Amino acid sequence: MGIDDKIENKAEEAKGKVKETVGDATDNESLEAEGRGDQAEANAKQAGEHVKDAVDDVKDAFKK
Repeated sequence: MGIDDKIENKAEEAKGKVKETVGDATDNESLEAEGRGDQAEANAKQAGEHVKDAVDDVKDAFKK
């Protein structure tokens, strides 16, 4: 996973957490749900990047 992807995913996750917190504090269920969705999307992207990293590690191990 590239550093840019990591930063982007963490920023999206943080943005989602802020939306969820503000939505909860203001009783805005739509904003709260949007925040949870942003977090879930960021987590899914991070999981996909981890899988790519693992595949690359396996490929590198077989090259040796």
